[in-house]
Amino acid sequence: MSERAVAAADVDIAIVGGGLVGASLALGLSDTGVRVLLLEGTAPASSSQPSFDERTTALGNASRRIFQALGVWADIAPHAAAIRTIHVSDAGRFGFARLRAEEHGIDAFGYVVANTVIGAALWKRLAAAPGIALRVPARPESVEITPDSVHFTVASDSGTRERASARLVVAADGAHSSIRAAAGIAAQVEDYEQVAIVANVAVDQPHEATAYERFTPSGPLALLPLHDGSYGVIWSCRPQRAAQILALDEGAYLRELQARFGWRAGRFVGAGRRASYPLKLTRAAGTVAPRTVLIGNAAQALHPVAGQGFNLGLRDAAMLAEVVANAAGDVGSQALLQTFAKWRAFDRSGVVRFTDGLVKLFADSRPAVGLLRDLGLLLFDLAPPAKSALARVSAGFGGPTPRLARGLAVRRA
Repeated sequence: MSERAVAAADVDIAIVGGGLVGASLALGLSDTGVRVLLLEGTAPASSSQPSFDERTTALGNASRRIFQALGVWADIAPHAAAIRTIHVSDAGRFGFARLRAEEHGIDAFGYVVANTVIGAALWKRLAAAPGIALRVPARPESVEITPDSVHFTVASDSGTRERASARLVVAADGAHSSIRAAAGIAAQVEDYEQVAIVANVAVDQPHEATAYERFTPSGPLALLPLHDGSYGVIWSCRPQRAAQILALDEGAYLRELQARFGWRAGRFVGAGRRASYPLKLTRAAGTVAPRTVLIGNAAQALHPVAGQGFNLGLRDAAMLAEVVANAAGDVGSQALLQTFAKWRAFDRSGVVRFTDGLVKLFADSRPAVGLLRDLGLLLFDLAPPAKSALARVSAGFGGPTPRLARGLAVRRA
């Protein structure tokens, strides 16, 4: 078990979940004077760590600035591929749209990075960050939330038990959050009846920093440029079809992918290991409760269409770090938590509606809807104001912009 000398018996904040979002929050609070305990159930370098797997993440520019402010972008950047063009199309129909970063006065819309790279950069920084007690692998047990504090047992995989308390507990433990359950916060789950198949695929021509989002009758198919010249493929389809695709050998998979996507990106010539995960929309009934706050997938787990889920969760972490670091008193007070919830409400609801709406709009097979959809894409392709609005999506859908997302320290001078 990794244990920092910082005492864990009595802290200001306990963060449950050291994945991408939880680790980012802990880093944001380091060196602020806030006493932090970070619990993670799986060692960061373990092959079974679900947060740092082979999947790729598209980081918006606001997320890049957050990582720069946290001091980890220098380790991430060499493994990041810029997205300078986005091509959106409707399979089997005439609708398409293109966005180019240069038309909006920016170098790139975002950057694609493997989750393993982001996780390694965050935990490298955490290993030397002051003010953070690390308990890994460990999990909370016997969680008791009282009006003044949260009490629990830190249970390590080695069998040791350690009683601890915090003024605030942060649920960063994913869509099946145990802390959310302990706080009595309900969650609504909507099954999209889709499975995402992910793999890295080599092509016979340069990707030229272009990302593709192709909407097919069975679900979205995304190609994200990677730093080695290949693409990260996220292929969403019905569960039965997903099982068939996962069972194919490499050559058959590449032929099926080529037939479904087309030739815009060139010929697919090689594929890495395939993995899959079910696609659901999970929304917590609220993001705060007494002495408790939810961030990331514990608050909302989204469909990967448009790549908004992690960026939204990272803004959760950035804003919570700012609110806590600048608190004048009790970091778990109801007033402070309500401020956080209010500031994040517009962004959260906007991103959820946006991604959920895209999935359902392009899944509608009615001819009239398809015609209107394609006309809309063509009009979008010709409308600079609409393109500019979409280009700003990565900055959030409303509410205050976290200081970290502007490249500033969490604490106000």
